[in-house]
Amino acid sequence: MKAPQDIILKPVITEKSMDELQNGKYTFKVATDANKSEIKKAVEALFDVKVAKVNTLNCNGKEKRVGRYVGKTADWKKAIVTLTEDSKTIEFFEGMV
Repeated sequence: MKAPQDIILKPVITEKSMDELQNGKYTFKVATDANKSEIKKAVEALFDVKVAKVNTLNCNGKEKRVGRYVGKTADWKKAIVTLTEDSKTIEFFEGMV
């Protein structure tokens, strides 16, 4: 089994994700081969919270041009984690609201 730090890569900080913090929903960039149960266990282990639900999305990379050369940014996976009502908040996000 992978370590929780290898599953949860970084938080996603956008306007939409900041609005969802009031509903107890936190957004993370996760490993592309991680499934919902692994993500749930990793978030519970890293932040000591109770997870109610995990939604995942596969985000396709965009094509980018530099002059005549065409490249592509990497594909990645996003997880939206919903905490239970009686769970505490994640301290990392508290100063950003």
